[in-house]
Amino acid sequence: MTDRNKFPALFLTALTLASVPANAQEGNEGGEKRTRIILGPQLSPSWPGADKFSVGPYVDVSRTRDSEFTFEAPDESFGSPLIRSGNFAFGPAFGFIGKRRASDIGADLPKGGLSIEAGAFGQVHLTPELRLRLEGRKGLSGHKGWTGEVSADYVARQGDDWLFSIGPRVTLGDAKYTRAYFGVTPAAAVTSGLPAYDPGGGVQSVGVAAGYHRMLGKRWGIAVYGRYDRLVGNAADSPVTRELGSRSQPSAGVALSYTFGGDQ
Repeated sequence: MTDRNKFPALFLTALTLASVPANAQEGNEGGEKRTRIILGPQLSPSWPGADKFSVGPYVDVSRTRDSEFTFEAPDESFGSPLIRSGNFAFGPAFGFIGKRRASDIGADLPKGGLSIEAGAFGQVHLTPELRLRLEGRKGLSGHKGWTGEVSADYVARQGDDWLFSIGPRVTLGDAKYTRAYFGVTPAAAVTSGLPAYDPGGGVQSVGVAAGYHRMLGKRWGIAVYGRYDRLVGNAADSPVTRELGSRSQPSAGVALSYTFGGDQ
């Protein structure tokens, strides 16, 4: 799970760790439960199109009953499946985007408030090695637009001993979302010196993400991930991106994992 703002993410981390049975993903119904907690720091863009980065928590909590832990991509939004049917799963998805102030971006543009996003995801395993996922979230505050992502992951693993995943990412945003981060109103053009720009919605970025988890013993393990996105279309052409931000949007994280329960 990834977040772009550390303070809401830290609150969410504490809530998650305090309520593991209710929020963690679970596997098969037979046998004793095992729980795995992954926690560490991650570095990611402070807001879409930023050339500045924020440090926040890289966190995940999973549960299973004497089976392999269910695969979760390291850059997924927070949320666990509510419905499972064969290889298909559906559930809620939550995200955060930090505040953007004029002093942060380096121009007199309108302030962007903290965005709390809520929505849903659907995913399907076409084969044990290939998973497709579609996610959409609505900004309840801040940008108040719609954003989402289409992703695919190839997964190679040896049980829970080690797991490697890699796959493409396509990020989407509607007009309201895109204008919040990449638009320049006529009034803002006067105060900032940037040309007015009124973008529409569509594909915001394309990229790739990879993750690796390896057990170092019966209980402890290490997890790392890296992701690179490249802004395209209206987001890439925005004067906010060209003059004040960056089309390159890398992120990375490293964490320790701890597994307990079961016969360990």
